[in-house]
Amino acid sequence: MPSIRKSLLQFVFSGAYMKRWNDKLRPVELMEVDKQAHKMIVAWLLLQLNTRGMPAEERLRLGAEVVEGCLFDYFYRLVITDIKPPVFYRIKENEAHYSELTEWVAEELEHIVRPLDEDFWQRLLTYIRRREKNTLADRILTAAHLYASGWEFNLIKPLNTFDDEMPDIDGSFQTRLTAMADLAGVPELIGGSSNALGRFANLCGQLRFQKRWSQTPRIPETSVIGHMFIVACYAYFFSIAVGACPARRLNNFFCGLFHDLPEVLTRDIISPVKRSVKQLPELIRQYEEQEMQERVFSLLDKAGYGDVASRLGYFLGLATGSEFDETVREPAPDGAPAGTASVVRKVTFDELQSSCNIDALDPKDGRLVKACDTLAAFIEAHTSVRNGVTSSHLQEAIARLRGEYRRVTLGPLHVGALFADFD
Repeated sequence: MPSIRKSLLQFVFSGAYMKRWNDKLRPVELMEVDKQAHKMIVAWLLLQLNTRGMPAEERLRLGAEVVEGCLFDYFYRLVITDIKPPVFYRIKENEAHYSELTEWVAEELEHIVRPLDEDFWQRLLTYIRRREKNTLADRILTAAHLYASGWEFNLIKPLNTFDDEMPDIDGSFQTRLTAMADLAGVPELIGGSSNALGRFANLCGQLRFQKRWSQTPRIPETSVIGHMFIVACYAYFFSIAVGACPARRLNNFFCGLFHDLPEVLTRDIISPVKRSVKQLPELIRQYEEQEMQERVFSLLDKAGYGDVASRLGYFLGLATGSEFDETVREPAPDGAPAGTASVVRKVTFDELQSSCNIDALDPKDGRLVKACDTLAAFIEAHTSVRNGVTSSHLQEAIARLRGEYRRVTLGPLHVGALFADFD
């Protein structure tokens, strides 16, 4: 039976400690978890564009390959944290050396990942042991990686003109990403903010600069975009634990990945402030929707990416008023406006677990993703306190969140027990 353990949750969170470009002068700290989030946002864009017209079953299969490929790469990277990329690429060129390194990584990961799900573990082994990665999913992930890493490089480039490695690194990023221009969306990403797709990818990257709990010292600090990725990972694990269908797993991952996207326009507003005035949460929600419509959805729609905007709106819960609503998509009823292919309907978690847990209904969780959001916030606070940096805000948050979820269950998953594991 699938089991989510504290060790897996902490392992995923450990990317918040892992610094990138650590041998270069940096204007801000660049963390691995932030890069993974930016990479997966771009991978999602490429996934949407390169599966247009593809049968639903094939789209789901490819989506699962992209999401799990990202998770497996991330796990691998967390284990070999001290090996610089150029050294790793040299190791990978030698089949024997790469195989030896990979088997060691598998041994390190087994006790952390395998309890989650045996099939998931076997897919991880198959993926990391495969040296050649040339499938469409692999190429989408590679292009997304090059974009996100190149975006970081452009931040540090002006500060490192004295570094003789910089021209080679710069040329490598440009050459390798240009070589993938046959993928739909890559030319637009290369074009940067001159087009709607590049502008959206760049806007999302700016969530790296927004720190959560901004008025409360913490170690480690976490950004909004890093938090989004952690929530996405937890949502995928939770989905496996409750037996979610493939479409529901993917929707929950991407709902987690995008759930705080409006904060790039409104900034992170802590819960006590949101609760200080009765009408404030609704006012914030209205403002977020207005800003997203003007600065994201309308621009994507006008540029021919209406399907991308629509999908993003589904993850953000535009049809129901909250990204934390359980929803399905059903064929439009008779009498619906022309061009309406489907309608979004709110359901309950119990319905998702039974009659609605099928790919054709495009199910998406709400309470489950919210629980992952809360758990990630709890771990942020708890970890800082364990690291010796505490405050009344962090202590109060730990007690409040643990109390709120003490008796919460999601089907076979006892969420309260996960909070209780963090003593």
